[in-house]
Amino acid sequence: MLDMPSPAATAERVWRDEFRATLALAWPLILSNLTMALIQATDVVLMGWLGPHALAASALGLNLCMSLTIFCMGLVIAAAPMMAADLGRRFNAVREVRRWFRQSVWVACAAVVPAWLVLWNTDDLLIALGQDDALAETAGIFMSGYMWSMLPFLVFQALRGFISALERPGWIFAISVCGVGLNAVLGWALIFGHFGLPALGIFGGGLTTTITWSIMAAGLGCVAVRHRAFRRFHIMGHFWRSDWVRFGKIVGLGLPIALTLWSEGAVFAVAVGLMGLIGEASVAAHAVALQIAAVTFMVPLGLGQAATVRVGLGYGRKDAEALRRAGWTAFILGTGFMTCMALVMWSFPNELIALFLAPTDSNAPVIALAASFLGVAAAFQIFDGAQVVGAGMLRGLQDTRWPMIFAIFGYWVIGIGAGSVLAFKLQMEGVGVWMGLAAGLAAVSVMMLWRWTWRKRLGLLPPS
Repeated sequence: MLDMPSPAATAERVWRDEFRATLALAWPLILSNLTMALIQATDVVLMGWLGPHALAASALGLNLCMSLTIFCMGLVIAAAPMMAADLGRRFNAVREVRRWFRQSVWVACAAVVPAWLVLWNTDDLLIALGQDDALAETAGIFMSGYMWSMLPFLVFQALRGFISALERPGWIFAISVCGVGLNAVLGWALIFGHFGLPALGIFGGGLTTTITWSIMAAGLGCVAVRHRAFRRFHIMGHFWRSDWVRFGKIVGLGLPIALTLWSEGAVFAVAVGLMGLIGEASVAAHAVALQIAAVTFMVPLGLGQAATVRVGLGYGRKDAEALRRAGWTAFILGTGFMTCMALVMWSFPNELIALFLAPTDSNAPVIALAASFLGVAAAFQIFDGAQVVGAGMLRGLQDTRWPMIFAIFGYWVIGIGAGSVLAFKLQMEGVGVWMGLAAGLAAVSVMMLWRWTWRKRLGLLPPS
């Protein structure tokens, strides 16, 4: 008679299997996130080569654009947990998945138009917000090339949601890697005038990003249409056909996601505005420190995206134990990684900053400020990882309204409120802004974790 495995051995096996499944889904998403961060990091590096003025101006423009892009992206990615839930209920849910994808692209097209209208007036808006006229004018020039990248970026996110729901994210990573190389080479050529191309300066940097994302969206679209793992869904079939019920459901679920993401993204954009009130060196230093923090953030972001899919599959199967394992697995991996990154930032701040700014006399004030900002950024790494994975876990339960409220309160009331007081009333300047951001992230992470822990009592689990 064969020995049956003990309950402890069985539990260990299923947790080990969940870790493997989560990592198998997450690592291409993480690497894809890193490559997307590297695209923006490349823009920052190239702007740094143009000089502190170009770096500061592009930072103002980028942060304004990203606050709008993140909001639109929140609407689009709401389709991913819905596709995952349908696939959890029935593996061959071809029609349902195709319709969710189609309407996510419709939502992207509808959302991007008002965003473009705002970005077309970037310089006037920045001046109205109290920014320096010369910086605002240069930011407007940059944005006149950059703003058009929003639509292909959002289409790429819709395709990414479709491919991730099928747990085949390797193609996302492959296309993203190609995008990093293209953006670096084309940006260098168009900004400084190489390979026979005109030297377009800061406008060339913005135009490069639009071209890069257009090519990436087209490439991933070709994969989704032609690859044997995806073509049975015929995602481009009857693309003109409306489905207003699904459109409304995506907007209904996506609006809280959009406001949650926007609350975090916009709070960093406002932080750049506060830096602008302090001085040009503070803006440039903030751009560098924020870019470093953004790179590390891509890992828990990918784990949060994997958690949305894995929890969503358990939700669709009405398997409370499976979704519990999926959520906690992603949370442990995300916070563990960010703890390691906090130690790296504390230990090697100058080496990290040197990747973006050469250690010259003219850059010395910016480098010193960036190092002080990184000291605080290291402190909130763990909280940043916890809140983004926590949001992904709850998103898999299709729970988005309360996470939105948590984000708005934490980022704006605590984060900006405390940052403004520390920066201006207590004369801590840029370091005070970063300390406020850290406090806001800590508050949001605690509230997200509380809601996940109480999910059964709050009625968030699917009916059995």
